[in-house]
Amino acid sequence: MNGIIVKVISNDYTVMVNNEYIICKARGKFRNINITPLVGDYVVIDKEKKIIEKILDRKNSLIRPPVSNIDLAFIITSVKHPDFSSNLLDKMINIIEFNNITPVIIITKYDLLSNTSEIDNIINYYKNIGYKVFINNEIDKIKKLFNNKLVILTGQTGSGKSSLINRLNSNLNLRTGEISKALGRGKHTTRHVELYEMYNGLIADTPGFSSLEFINMTKEDIRDNFIEFNNYKDKCKYRDCMHINEDDCEIKRKVNDNVILKSRYENYIKFVNESK
Repeated sequence: MNGIIVKVISNDYTVMVNNEYIICKARGKFRNINITPLVGDYVVIDKEKKIIEKILDRKNSLIRPPVSNIDLAFIITSVKHPDFSSNLLDKMINIIEFNNITPVIIITKYDLLSNTSEIDNIINYYKNIGYKVFINNEIDKIKKLFNNKLVILTGQTGSGKSSLINRLNSNLNLRTGEISKALGRGKHTTRHVELYEMYNGLIADTPGFSSLEFINMTKEDIRDNFIEFNNYKDKCKYRDCMHINEDDCEIKRKVNDNVILKSRYENYIKFVNESK
């Protein structure tokens, strides 16, 4: 019988099977092959014995927060208090893309701006290169994203994650504190992760990740996850062009022509240097 793990507390795994919740134990063989069942895992269980028999292949997984098979990451991005940070946004996008998760940018505190022209241009750029971007008052559009998806939230402290969750469903009252590092680093936390049903999908009750590092990522990985670069890289002189020190680079030309957003390119250079 197939189901999905929606909660893990100690060695108890709550598996949702056809809207029924069954608390299971994991077979000892998983320890022997160094696999830990995660929230989000699709599993095969023995319903009578309440044992997880098999963990199906994952499309992705994170260590902190410990969640697998994530479809969407809502990047909650404030434009005021705290001010908009293109560096943080691009870093989140890059790491999320690397982990085979689809980023969705949700802009908060838009109404606090006296002049929105600058942020509107930025929003339009990200939309034009292929990302979904929403203002947080577009709540009905955001709700539709949940359909058959597993969603996590991330964003800088104070960006409005709790407010967004309350607008989506005030009954959930999810805790949205922060942990210190992403994807396997940082302070130990014993608080469990849990999935909740929302608009025919699932949302993870997890702090997300707020301080990001390019863990297990090469400089080429960083380059390749700036998705708009891939539209022009074939016109570079060198096949393995890093678009920084090389001559006859199409990416640098597109930056100079304002086709590629200058802040994106500047962040790219910073990220490559950080990865060294």
